[in-house]
Amino acid sequence: MTEDFGEGNLIACADGFINQVVLRHWKECIRALSSCATVFSKAEELGIVNSCVEAVAFKACTEPSLLGWPMPNTSAQSPGGSFLWNGISTGARPKRPRSDWWYEDVASLSLPLYKRVIVAMQKRGIRPENIAGSLMHFARRYLPALHKRQTTKEGSSMFGSLSLSSVPSEDDQKVVLEMIENLLPVRKAVVPTKFLCGLLRSAFMLSASPECRSNIERRIGLQLEQANLEDLLLPNLAYNLDTLYDIDCVQRILEHFILREQSSRSIIPPMTSDDDEHMIDSPSLTPMMMVARLMDDYLAEIAPDVNVKPSKFQSLAEALPDFARVSNDGLYRAIDIYLKVCPYI
Repeated sequence: MTEDFGEGNLIACADGFINQVVLRHWKECIRALSSCATVFSKAEELGIVNSCVEAVAFKACTEPSLLGWPMPNTSAQSPGGSFLWNGISTGARPKRPRSDWWYEDVASLSLPLYKRVIVAMQKRGIRPENIAGSLMHFARRYLPALHKRQTTKEGSSMFGSLSLSSVPSEDDQKVVLEMIENLLPVRKAVVPTKFLCGLLRSAFMLSASPECRSNIERRIGLQLEQANLEDLLLPNLAYNLDTLYDIDCVQRILEHFILREQSSRSIIPPMTSDDDEHMIDSPSLTPMMMVARLMDDYLAEIAPDVNVKPSKFQSLAEALPDFARVSNDGLYRAIDIYLKVCPYI
């Protein structure tokens, strides 16, 4: 086993293979990490897991061309590549590799190993957009609730031991969702609002922790102006089911948005009619106006629900300051629909 009995024994050969072959090649490194899942404690003790995690993180953070890897879509067999089969240059410029080239390979790892790789990448300073992209790819693979039409075509076990045609249990999906929320970058607009709303919908369906749901609501509120009406039509999954949509959740999201606006600048007092044109062109007011239009559409959508209480409807209608609306037509329309449905008011 050791060199005390001559050269070429197992320990030296194994170390050499890991250092010279496994850690230097992306595919071998991913394959080794996947194999570690079945003997995790021993692989961890020997330092193999940490070495592979650091190697994968380093390679993902490094431009593939700098590592001397083949560039995607520029193989020697491709007519559009840089070189023909006989080595003659075609003069074509090599294409830059896509930034998501590593997403699928890393997503094939078990959940604990995937998390360690992502944390290692964050420590190395990889761009938040890449971290968010990988997490969204992982979420779409293991959270069927994110899809409007659930399918098992790409479903698989997050622990890598089940077939690709199987779907994780709800408990496993809950663990995945809470892990994804915890690792998502906090920078605004790095994660699309539509994805965050889908994640929030899944969090309610999977009964994720209150902290997880609150954090997702806060993330949506920080970029609410990027949402559309469909994003906010979150089904009410509460036990009482008094309304079709979760209006309380939207109210909390709107409050997060208003707090953001108040902290970023002082609330500007209402302007006179002479300043209307200037107000429309003001960049600082654009998000507020966009959200006001969005909330008017939302109010019109929930207005036909006879179970919406007047106090709740009024609270949403009055949440934004007066100057957020250049025109009150959208608000009047929502109120008109509501009064026709609720004539007893």
